[in-house]
Amino acid sequence: MRVLSGIQPTGRPHWGNYFGAIRQYIDLQEDNDGFYFIADLHALTTVREPAQLRENVLNAALDLLALGLDPAKATLFVQSQIPEVSELCWLLMTGTPMGLLERCHAYKDKKEKGLAADAGLFTYPVLMAADILAYDSEIVPVGADQIQHIEVCRDLAGSFHHTFGETFVMPKAKTLDVGAKVPGTDGQKMSKSYNNTLPLFGDVKKIRKQIMRIVTDSRAMEDPKEPEGDHLFELYQLFAGPEEVSAMAEKYCAGGFGYGEIKKAVAEVSEAHFEPARQRRDELEKDIDTVNDILNAGAARAREVAASVLERARSACGIR
Repeated sequence: MRVLSGIQPTGRPHWGNYFGAIRQYIDLQEDNDGFYFIADLHALTTVREPAQLRENVLNAALDLLALGLDPAKATLFVQSQIPEVSELCWLLMTGTPMGLLERCHAYKDKKEKGLAADAGLFTYPVLMAADILAYDSEIVPVGADQIQHIEVCRDLAGSFHHTFGETFVMPKAKTLDVGAKVPGTDGQKMSKSYNNTLPLFGDVKKIRKQIMRIVTDSRAMEDPKEPEGDHLFELYQLFAGPEEVSAMAEKYCAGGFGYGEIKKAVAEVSEAHFEPARQRRDELEKDIDTVNDILNAGAARAREVAASVLERARSACGIR
């Protein structure tokens, strides 16, 4: 199956990004034909500093490769290196109802909050549809809050088919398993919006200090504590094995410990989990030419597929 996923280069990934999405994207490369792109055109709606955008794109590539994306199994490329997508976006745009875009969540949310909503944000779902359709994508893994975008994509493809005839592969959404809650340093859902994230990469000592500053309740050391719903316990079980999790749960129920001990345990298991990725990233940073070669090879393959799809669409609507 052809699987497609895009990642916006708007900042460095955190634990929530990894467990909520990235890890699952990478798992899908094992039994599918994975196409993974760094969505720099989408990022232009929020990132307006050229040097920052270029740095973000390179960091996104380094992060994905370090975390396990294998260019021998999947195609990794930068969105803007595929001009066919922008032309396909326009072909779709000509038949896109304004009302459909006005109902999309991202635009509505910004508008309701009184924030500036430009044409890029308004037409964002059409570019996303072009991203999906350009590669004959069959499966698109998304969070529950992104399912609407896949529905919009299917609506636009269906409208094109109604007008010009069957042209595109109809994609289906694969809802990501986000059963494992990833709490932030304040106990809320980990999110850049809440400024409560823990980064995947960076100075290990600084990350440990962030973990040690995680907010906890004021129960006495000797009091037994319920592990269920405790955000330190939830972070610990993201990384620890079943026996370690069971032992930690018993410790909670017995009491007689301080939260500093749990924070130290979270730091240790998380550092061990991400250490191989950190080492791979350090090696890749010393060989940027190889990273660029991977991106260029990915773009060449992606362009080949997108050019074929675009030719079908151009022919269908009468453009030669």
